[in-house]
Amino acid sequence: MRVAIIHDYLNQYGGAERVLEALHELYPEAPVYTSIYDTEAMPEHYQRWDIRTSFMQRLPGWRQHFRRYFLLYPTAFESFDLSAYDMVLSSSSAYAKGVIPRPGATHICYCHTPMRFAWRTRDYVEREDIRGLQGALLPFALTYVRLWDVATSNRVDTFVANSHVVAGRIARFYGREAEVIPPPVELPPYAPQPAGDFYLAGGRLIPYKRIELIVEAFTKLRLPLKIFGDGRDRHRLEQMAGPTVEFLGWVDEETRCDLFARCRGFIFPGEEDFGITPLEAMAAGRPVIAYGAGGALETVIDGVTGRFFHEQSAAAVAAAVAAARADRYDQLTIRRHAESYGRAIFHERMRALIDEAVESRQLAVRVR
Repeated sequence: MRVAIIHDYLNQYGGAERVLEALHELYPEAPVYTSIYDTEAMPEHYQRWDIRTSFMQRLPGWRQHFRRYFLLYPTAFESFDLSAYDMVLSSSSAYAKGVIPRPGATHICYCHTPMRFAWRTRDYVEREDIRGLQGALLPFALTYVRLWDVATSNRVDTFVANSHVVAGRIARFYGREAEVIPPPVELPPYAPQPAGDFYLAGGRLIPYKRIELIVEAFTKLRLPLKIFGDGRDRHRLEQMAGPTVEFLGWVDEETRCDLFARCRGFIFPGEEDFGITPLEAMAAGRPVIAYGAGGALETVIDGVTGRFFHEQSAAAVAAAVAAARADRYDQLTIRRHAESYGRAIFHERMRALIDEAVESRQLAVRVR
């Protein structure tokens, strides 16, 4: 079976790209079609893949201005010639599901979320601090994007959601059912260590992650906090931070695993569609203090693998951290919970779903 993999963009590395890697492991010879690809921002092993970009790769200043080109992405993905492929496997949180497969081909979309900026525009504008004429015109431009997004949902034969939260959005916006298969979690060898004196947070340092709540809380608590990762919000966060908050920047996988293993707990303040970093912390046996919304409600077990706070404010984070200092957790129980999200389980569930979807599509074609 000839397979093509489609991904929105390859210019930042996060949870969606980890899912892409797991999908690519299922079909390592499959080409990956994407709008833009920044080799400097992505892991080196991506350079060994067959990555094919759109005309957007040739646009001026695409590295800095890729968001401003948002009206071009629909055309970019529709321009790919996928007539040679029997199956299209899209990894999408925005535009990738809008490709046009050949008649008779099977299209399976692993949906990280329906595009957040189009369906939750007000939150997006506020968090990205978009003002002036651009802020006034953006909602009108996104009306076109939403219409295109709904129309292209019919090009997908089978939707896979990363969480029940996202499955609910797919039903609401597209009127489609979705199978829920959580993303895979890396499970390094388990070597329990005594908890250190610091707390940990991190990932992409961008506004909707709400890292500023942790920075403010730990600055006031005067407790040690380490933050790994990088992003356009880093400078603002560093200006807010007190002396107990340390920014580590980008760290390699070995260092990340070591940080997870030695921290006292991982803090997760954003409302994520799934949120894979809490499970990476749990894989090291560490509890998670998370905002009680979105995907965290499906991965954190209150009182067993961590605790929730229920208001996105620095005061709520500080109160939860203070309360958690008296909590007692069993590291092995937390690790075993994370193991239920391992890569082998993800591959097994995806293979079964793909086989069923292809068989169903072939049957439908024969009936016609």
